[in-house]
Amino acid sequence: MEISSESAMTTKCSHCERDIPASNLDLHYVHCSRNLERCTICGDMIPRRHAEEHYFNNHAPVACSQCTETVKRDELTLHKGEQCPRRIVTCEYCEFPLPAVDLFEHQEVCGNRTEYCDLCSKYIRLRELNDHEIQFHGTGSSGVAESSSGESTSERIQDDRRRPMRGSPHKRLFWTIAITGFAILIGSFFMQKKTDTLQRQ
Repeated sequence: MEISSESAMTTKCSHCERDIPASNLDLHYVHCSRNLERCTICGDMIPRRHAEEHYFNNHAPVACSQCTETVKRDELTLHKGEQCPRRIVTCEYCEFPLPAVDLFEHQEVCGNRTEYCDLCSKYIRLRELNDHEIQFHGTGSSGVAESSSGESTSERIQDDRRRPMRGSPHKRLFWTIAITGFAILIGSFFMQKKTDTLQRQ
């Protein structure tokens, strides 16, 4: 036990490290050392009878309700928001919400869909559309035209208004469902042919 430099009237308890009035130190220390223990994880002083409850309520690993992976309790929010493979994310092409684990495969198909470019009368893949607009038309995802063509700002704004939006979320959802259904249909057709071939052998 050491005497606090702040005041000669208090002494630091060697068990809980709190400043205690010197006249009460002996009584405090007996009670403190008998009833309190320091949590090895967070360092808080916990009543011994509640130590197990404290661990389970604050530090015990928990199963993620979305993917059932076990993570540290204090990392659960981060896991659910940024790491969980079953968290819901949005496709950058059609804005369809789906689990993160399926996003790459979905965007491989979705990004290969084409959209008609009114300015050059060509069909452009969605994954290439933004680069196409920047390279050939001087516009990006923001829809603001570059000044290289020499047209006025008002003309560019009117031109942007004439250009159709990329489609409503409902339309994009319809196409996504249609493409997925078509892929399943083709897959089941080939599986049936394979099964029939095996049965003939």
